[in-house]
Amino acid sequence: MSCPYQNHLNVLEEKQFKIKDDNRSTFRNVFSKLRTLLPFLWPRKSFCLQVYVFICIMALVAGRVINLYVPIYNKKIVDSLSIPPLYFRWDLVLIYVFFKFLQGGGTGGMGFLNNLRSFLWIKVQQYTTREIQLELFKHLHDLPLRWHLSRKTGEVLRVMDRGTDSIDNLLSYILFSITPTLVDILVAVIYFVAQFNVWFGLIVFSTMVLYIIATIVVTEWRTKFQRRMNLADNEQKARSVDSLLNYETVKYYGAESYEVMSYREAIVNYQKEEFKSLLTLNMLNTIQNVIICSGLTAGSLLAVYMVVDTNKLTVGDYVLFASYIVQLYVPLNWFGTYYRAIQKNFVDMENMFELMRVESDVCDAAGAPELLVRRGGLEFKHVSFGYGPERLVLSNISFKVAPGTTVALVGPSGAGKSTIMRLLFRFYDVNEGAVLVDGQDVRTVTQASLRANIGVVPQDTVLFNNTVRYNIQYGRLEALSADIISAAKNADIHDRILTFPDAYDTQVGERGLRLSGGEKQRIAIARTILKDPAIVLLDEATSALDTNTERNIQSALARVCANRTTLIIAHRLSTIIHADEILVLKEGEIIERGNHEALLAQGGFYASMWQQQLENRNGNGNNNNNDNNAEGNNNPPRPQVNGGSAFGHGHGHGHGHGHL
Repeated sequence: MSCPYQNHLNVLEEKQFKIKDDNRSTFRNVFSKLRTLLPFLWPRKSFCLQVYVFICIMALVAGRVINLYVPIYNKKIVDSLSIPPLYFRWDLVLIYVFFKFLQGGGTGGMGFLNNLRSFLWIKVQQYTTREIQLELFKHLHDLPLRWHLSRKTGEVLRVMDRGTDSIDNLLSYILFSITPTLVDILVAVIYFVAQFNVWFGLIVFSTMVLYIIATIVVTEWRTKFQRRMNLADNEQKARSVDSLLNYETVKYYGAESYEVMSYREAIVNYQKEEFKSLLTLNMLNTIQNVIICSGLTAGSLLAVYMVVDTNKLTVGDYVLFASYIVQLYVPLNWFGTYYRAIQKNFVDMENMFELMRVESDVCDAAGAPELLVRRGGLEFKHVSFGYGPERLVLSNISFKVAPGTTVALVGPSGAGKSTIMRLLFRFYDVNEGAVLVDGQDVRTVTQASLRANIGVVPQDTVLFNNTVRYNIQYGRLEALSADIISAAKNADIHDRILTFPDAYDTQVGERGLRLSGGEKQRIAIARTILKDPAIVLLDEATSALDTNTERNIQSALARVCANRTTLIIAHRLSTIIHADEILVLKEGEIIERGNHEALLAQGGFYASMWQQQLENRNGNGNNNNNDNNAEGNNNPPRPQVNGGSAFGHGHGHGHGHGHL
């Protein structure tokens, strides 16, 4: 399957292209965008919400009728007061007031119909928001590790927020603001031509057309400023989130002032773009005001002339014209705002659409069955893989892990050890060859079933900002409290948890920062024990820990790995001497294989690594306490392997082998 992602250089070139092309219309491909949104806009899952939508549309149609009859009844009341014989037309007043009640203040802003429509639309809008947020969130989780390693979390969150907000507003603006305004204009032109003369219709029509054209032209010109402001906003948010996520690194290097200055530069850049956007907005408002006042002046002068000089119109007709025009111009004055809002929504949605268009290069095959794990045997069969076409990370790798046995991967950094783990977990698909679990190619089964049978204890354990209980229970969400406690005991963390302020309900902080490295590691082990997988991956599970903490965790790791197929990545060679087979990788190839004794006997790369780590350990020992405990001889000590322990360490040869 081809990879749809580009490297970092291509991403930068794409961003530069977007800046150069920021004059493109936001309404380009508008129907394609609306087609994408339609499943989220129409509440197909709820008949009740569909009824709400129908009632809202009926209220919208009724509002157009009311807007026509309010000025007509206002004219009738004025004529009944100015044309003899005069009558007390209380009926006209009541009808007029009732229509005003439905319309609301002459602008349609506070009327009963609009309030009813707004109330019913709340549930519809919530449905739309919920569906699009869930779909986007699911899509982000479906994207592969390749994409997540290159993302900016703050920017992605900002795109999600703006995108979902824009979808919320889009249908409301189009259906309940722009469309009614255009219909009211059409009704007004027809009515004035029919009841007055063609000149009134021409004035109204010309004013509206000029207003709409000016609004569209200037707003389209303003698009580039809105886009640049959004890009600056993304950069500002991404900068702040990235700095806060790396709080400890900032502290380590005393870079608080640098971070503040960098964030200040991002804010200043955003405010520069914001100023340009607001300046052009004021220019647009001025142009709109000139057009509206010109049309109102021409129509009013003509109406007054026909009342005074020609007597073709009554005072009520002038009141009808003036009130109708004012009633029409008020929402028309908002037309620019609505149009800009719709245009801004499309701008805001562009980044979200880009996210939704990103495809995963790791997908389940159509009709893929679930993985059937019988014994948990693994096999890498002539596997070649590279993160890009420029260099292969793995070249023709082949090995087997028999069910219930342990295989360790060692080698220098960049040899491809972690890549093997990722291919097994199917974060990526191999370029050539196959990864098999009990004889089944992992590409032919569902990812969910594959990962459900694999447990991972990573080097860098990251916990959710939640309770200890939640983080352990994440291994099996339906687990009972007794199972959680049992897993914690097996991971040798239960007693420690009971000393926490709220025991299992203690909050661990963001990324588990309130816990020590050993505590986080043991919670990760408990989580894996609770998951009870057939296959266990240990990715440098203790390399970041001190020796004493590592020794305390070894017994917990042994319980995790007992009677399970285990694949281990290790830098400390003493932690994998018990392995049934050790694979030595270098530059993406297996250069040596065998158990610990056999590899030492070969005197090759593994033996040199063992000797180098031994010398480093002895050197550290001399520097610290000048006492090697007679471990500095040329013949490396042979750490004792506990019988039956999947990850056991002997304790009869001093305390130094844990450093290897």
